[in-house]
Amino acid sequence: MKPIHIKNKHKLFSKQWHPHRIATVDNMQVLLAKLKGEFVWHSHENEDELFQVIKGTLYMQFRDRTEVVKQGELIVVPKGVEHNPCTKNDEEVHVLLFEKLSTAHTGNVKDDMTQTEYPEI
Repeated sequence: MKPIHIKNKHKLFSKQWHPHRIATVDNMQVLLAKLKGEFVWHSHENEDELFQVIKGTLYMQFRDRTEVVKQGELIVVPKGVEHNPCTKNDEEVHVLLFEKLSTAHTGNVKDDMTQTEYPEI
């Protein structure tokens, strides 16, 4: 039970699109990730997903629109909603994710970017 300095934790890894777990809260996990470029279209059938932007600007693409999520803002993607997070202009974006432990990285989609294990930092 010690405070977690989010920016310092982000400095501990460089791999993009590979979340790292910094805490567990009941059946939820708190993850940090660095994002750059485009991810993969996917959805999570049974889990909501929260993205908080720590640094940069995240573009959360939905099939009918794109939401711009700026530093200090967050967005919740409801379960079952297809989405594709991305960044623009070669910017690396730092995010905090809050989701159930059961949430698969890319839902039912299998891709080269899919991660099955999240290192703890």
